[in-house]
Amino acid sequence: MSASAQQGVFGNKKLWLIPLLCLLAGGALIGISTNLAKYAGEIGLTPLAFLFWSITGAAFILFTYALLRHELPSLSKPTLKYYLIAALVSIAASNLIFFSAIPHVGAGFVALIISLPPLLTYLAAIVLRIEKFTKLRALGVVAALAGVGVLAARKFSAPDASMFWIILTLCGPVLLAIGNIYRTLYWPNNLSASALAPGMLIAASGLLGLVSLVPNYSLTVPIVDLLPLGLIIVQAFVFAGQFLLLFLLQKTGGPVLLSLLGSVGAVVGVPVAIFLQGESPPEGLFLGASLIALGVILVTYGGVKIAGSSAD
Repeated sequence: MSASAQQGVFGNKKLWLIPLLCLLAGGALIGISTNLAKYAGEIGLTPLAFLFWSITGAAFILFTYALLRHELPSLSKPTLKYYLIAALVSIAASNLIFFSAIPHVGAGFVALIISLPPLLTYLAAIVLRIEKFTKLRALGVVAALAGVGVLAARKFSAPDASMFWIILTLCGPVLLAIGNIYRTLYWPNNLSASALAPGMLIAASGLLGLVSLVPNYSLTVPIVDLLPLGLIIVQAFVFAGQFLLLFLLQKTGGPVLLSLLGSVGAVVGVPVAIFLQGESPPEGLFLGASLIALGVILVTYGGVKIAGSSAD
């Protein structure tokens, strides 16, 4: 390999450090978010109220960030359509399912289920020719999926399992996978992550506000003390970081690496649920978490190899 080619490979590998860091940081925020949602229920916040006000706060934070960078969200008709559809599948519907299910199936289980999208995203990306098929990355996706499958199977076999909430929770990853592909295929031209993220969050806030029109779905926040408000503020910053990193990862790493955000979230979220929230460890936790971690490593390393070979 020539000196210039070697430099190209080195540069590409350095570039892969950016999506890897986005993956690890964004996944950690997802794991934290699921546990905050459980705690919110324990202090009297409904899933819809907690999600709506947190998303609204995150939209304000990211809009301010975009304003400071002079990268305000576009208001063209195609971009508004992009915000609306992406917000529906990637934020509003999927997160409302997850936050509503947490009191019934636990934060640890939801954190694990959020790591299911890799296989669905990978298959769709292959069919749509967004990604090239590689055995190493395919093996990584299957490993991550197998890890979640082990844990989900044990959850179904539990004597106190709520079948309705387990099945509904499993619908969430399908929406996330659809969102991963949609945002990749229809990413508006010449718009940055910091411009798209607030637009999507504002659209999600509007959609969740419409849900509050349904009877028994309120946006009321208990004001007995400042704890609920403080938790909403913390979650708003978590969401702001999570969705900004999501767009950065999507732009630099592609939809398949993006879909592993949930896998990293599971590795972070489950220990937090066990040690800080007092949940019982899911059966098969060691095997499942090990397979998930292996999947993240293989898919990431596979991306590095692709970058290296393209520079030869």
